[in-house]
Amino acid sequence: MGAIERDGYRFEPEFSVIEQNGAVHVYRNGEFIEELRFEFSGPFPELNQIEQLVDKYCVEHGL
Repeated sequence: MGAIERDGYRFEPEFSVIEQNGAVHVYRNGEFIEELRFEFSGPFPELNQIEQLVDKYCVEHGL
């Protein structure tokens, strides 16, 4: 799963299959802004789940 770029922000997902959780790290101009945590089930998170998390962040921050 690669990074998602929107409006000058970069969202980099990472996850642990063993712990069944992950995070999307938010960057702007190469500077870390915050971490968005999530949980999932199965062998990996669904791309749709990560995209929804990014969409929600963008709406909440007016991007």
